[in-house]
Amino acid sequence: MRVGVPREIKTHEYRVGLTPGAVREYVHAGHEVLVETNAGAGIGADDEVYQRAGARIIATAAEVFAAAEMIVKVKEPQPNEWVRLRPGQILFTYLHLAADPEQARGLLASGCTAVAYETVTDAKGGLPLLAPMSEVAGRLSIEAAGGALQRHKGGRGLLLGGVPGVAPAKVVVLGGGVVGTHAARMAAGLGADVTVLDKSLPRLRELDELFEGRVRTRYSTIEAIETEVFAADAVIGAVLVAGASAPKLVTRAMLKSMKRSAVIVDVAIDQGGCFETSHPTTHADPTFEVDGVIHYCVANMPGAVPITSSQALNNATLPFGLALAKKGLAALAENPHLRAGLNIHRGRFTHKAAAESLGLPFSPADETIAA
Repeated sequence: MRVGVPREIKTHEYRVGLTPGAVREYVHAGHEVLVETNAGAGIGADDEVYQRAGARIIATAAEVFAAAEMIVKVKEPQPNEWVRLRPGQILFTYLHLAADPEQARGLLASGCTAVAYETVTDAKGGLPLLAPMSEVAGRLSIEAAGGALQRHKGGRGLLLGGVPGVAPAKVVVLGGGVVGTHAARMAAGLGADVTVLDKSLPRLRELDELFEGRVRTRYSTIEAIETEVFAADAVIGAVLVAGASAPKLVTRAMLKSMKRSAVIVDVAIDQGGCFETSHPTTHADPTFEVDGVIHYCVANMPGAVPITSSQALNNATLPFGLALAKKGLAALAENPHLRAGLNIHRGRFTHKAAAESLGLPFSPADETIAA
């Protein structure tokens, strides 16, 4: 198969769909890889490095999209990219469609087959292609919170871990999944006072054992959320409903009872965010203030550390991408975990949660592929 890798064009997005090492694996498997010039610049991989890996360097994104049978990206296609997709072409990338009706309409109109990293599953019910970026984003969320808490950036003027004789900042993490776990790990490691809320008692028990008492756990209820958020210096939104819009756990009315210049970091912003007042921001302008509370809502947080992120992402996506390149639609038919990643196929929505979030008709993936 001819596989195309365009340069990412989202603001301050430096990751790349295929690293040179991944390209080498595709070429070794007998596939042709077309890489847009300078696609790997953000990870320090120039065109010569990709050529040595076996790729063919292409001058423009338009040529990559026109020639490739499968497009491998990192972030969701932008408007000038989805218009270049066509029927029969496979798109393999993050999509996060539940919060992006415009992109959904564009992909439906294109007739392409869009497979989303974030909804591919594994035998344990996990999301193996979302996990590595969730790990990165969870850790970065604490760095972001620590920076935003600095007074010259509008924050309260607190050091997350405090110093001897001075209390640390109180960090509240909403959600005990991959993002929440890594956020709690980073915050606790810096010496912050950390509480994690989740609705799963088994998960709370796991976290209690994992952190050996260094992190408090609390069952998530409206009352518990209010109590913890009102006392917090920083709140990390780490709630995920696979493929669907994130639930709004903190309302605008609640902001008025929060500490002035407290910080919210909404890691769920790709799925619409779990704070009512959130809207996507970029690394160029990452924060805004609502009712005296600082909001950090960058929709591509891992793009800030592209070498780490690209390598981690490629480690996870490589076997699935190779399967698609080898077998095409047959790979989706044969592998139920990869099929769970199918969001759009030939003008039909094939992921139920995403379709319901957008109020669009849904067609089961297995039936759509077979049609």
